[in-house]
Amino acid sequence: MSQLKNRSSQCLWTSTSCILLLSMSSMTLGAVSRHYGEALTKTLLYFEAQRSGKLPSNQRVNWRGDSALRDGSDAHVDLTGGYYDAGDNMKFGFPLAFTTTMLAWSSVEMTSQLKAHKEHKKVLAALKWATDYLIKAHPESNILYGQVGDGNSDHACWMRPEDMTTPRPSYRIDAQHPGADLAGETAAAMAAASLAFAPYNAAYAKKLISHAKDLFEFAKAHPGVYQSSISNAGGFYASSGYEDELLWAAAWLHRATKKQIYLNYLNEASNTGGSRTVFAWDDKFVGAQVLMAKLALEGKVKINKKMEEYKSMAEQFICNCAQKGSNNVKITQGGLLWFLPWNNLQYTTAASFVLSAYSKYLKAANASIKCHGGSLQASDLRNLARAQVDYILGSNPKNMSYMVGFGTNYPKRPHHRGASIVSIKKNRTAVECNAGFNDWYHSPAPNPNVLTGALVGGPDENDAYGDERTDFQHSEPVPATVAPFVGVLAAIA
Repeated sequence: MSQLKNRSSQCLWTSTSCILLLSMSSMTLGAVSRHYGEALTKTLLYFEAQRSGKLPSNQRVNWRGDSALRDGSDAHVDLTGGYYDAGDNMKFGFPLAFTTTMLAWSSVEMTSQLKAHKEHKKVLAALKWATDYLIKAHPESNILYGQVGDGNSDHACWMRPEDMTTPRPSYRIDAQHPGADLAGETAAAMAAASLAFAPYNAAYAKKLISHAKDLFEFAKAHPGVYQSSISNAGGFYASSGYEDELLWAAAWLHRATKKQIYLNYLNEASNTGGSRTVFAWDDKFVGAQVLMAKLALEGKVKINKKMEEYKSMAEQFICNCAQKGSNNVKITQGGLLWFLPWNNLQYTTAASFVLSAYSKYLKAANASIKCHGGSLQASDLRNLARAQVDYILGSNPKNMSYMVGFGTNYPKRPHHRGASIVSIKKNRTAVECNAGFNDWYHSPAPNPNVLTGALVGGPDENDAYGDERTDFQHSEPVPATVAPFVGVLAAIA
């Protein structure tokens, strides 16, 4: 295959980022594709490592075992399954629902690429592990279980999920104890997932859309932030508001059903979010803006002032990522888009997904973006997303992959209970709460189990990373970082 050429002409934003683009010039296109394809395969292994409940017979991450098999028993509801939140053994519904939505969006938007890499079925399996749990968590129209486990006692212990002895209370929202943000995000997840499953399992897709519709109505009828009802979640995943989740849910419901009522809701909203600085588990405005911009670019619905407003806001976010806006995202000396100090890579991967998806929309519409500092073509967005992936996978000042198990120089001590303690398959002796801290958490040794496909929080704004298990601000992986990365890798592979 031919060498990659004219990379320097793609240097859009800073000289340091040009280094990232030029660093790929010695690879053939085939090698680049294999590089991204390998990373894509590994991301899906990470979701298997995060599984809660009874593991299936085709489980590939074999250092894990069954866990939390009585979740929901306190409320006489089956809440087994789903994914553990991060490096702990909690099931927090709010970030889990966002993870599910982004995994579904990755599947829906990049179906052909995922199929080409023979990973599409595994993406659907990862998605179904989440949606099966969310269906269980919504046993009645106005009841949604949003958390399993007590965050404080869970974080006070360092235990394998298979050994857990910490309390597993079930927390819910209902008509008397609302949480429009949690219900709205879960509605978005169900609606997006229904699109992913529709061509392959129509009955399951229909079930998902039914849950999505109920949850959206529940959210609209009972406003408020969910931590007012589930106070235990407030110290870990407090929500800043619920308007974004309602727009996000309406946008997905419209895409899934084509019903005008959902488009009306978006067009009648008093708050479209304005120009945002992040897209993440607590701020979905950019996602809703991008889905509305897609409609505007396609020209399949009547374009009005409100729709143009959504499109303008989506494009301002993209311009700021590309360093051509009026409020540009910070970029490190090594070329990483840097948003916030805590687990920055979750914002980088979500923004990179937006760039990848929007690149596709622009190309289909033969359109471009006019920014404060110049114009952007579809190829520019794709190249910026690729540069971020390259940085994450090792083209950075530390020559370190921030994906665990990718390459040879990757984080060996991610902040993760299950990975950091000897597998129950090798030693069935229970690791007690404090012993876990003494024997494993504070050990300088690498984790005994490789958490393949996980993305750690990432380097600081100076491109520094210490690979310390105790530095959870930078070393803790979360599923919400990996879910959009699945789509980005598929788009560029």
